[in-house]
Amino acid sequence: MSALQYFRYTAYALIAVGLINLRYQSGKSDLTAVTALIVGVGVLIFALTYLKAGQKFLTTTAGKSLTAVVALIAAIVAIVN
Repeated sequence: MSALQYFRYTAYALIAVGLINLRYQSGKSDLTAVTALIVGVGVLIFALTYLKAGQKFLTTTAGKSLTAVVALIAAIVAIVN
C-alpha cells in the first residue's frame, strides 16, 4: 500500500471518528469546535491526497512526518475528548 492510500484511510477514519464524536457527545459545550478540528484535519488530509501539490508534498519525508504527527494529534484529541 502506498503512502497516499495510507493517508486516505487515515483521513476516512478521522472524518468518521469526528462525526461519531458529534453524535454521541451532543451535550458538551465545546463539541462543535472539537468536531470541526477532527473532521477538518481529515478533510484536509483527504484533499491533499488528490491534489497534485498535496501528492508531491505527501511523497516527501517531511510531508509524511508532518501529516502523520498532525493526524496523530487529531486522533488523540478525539480519544481524550
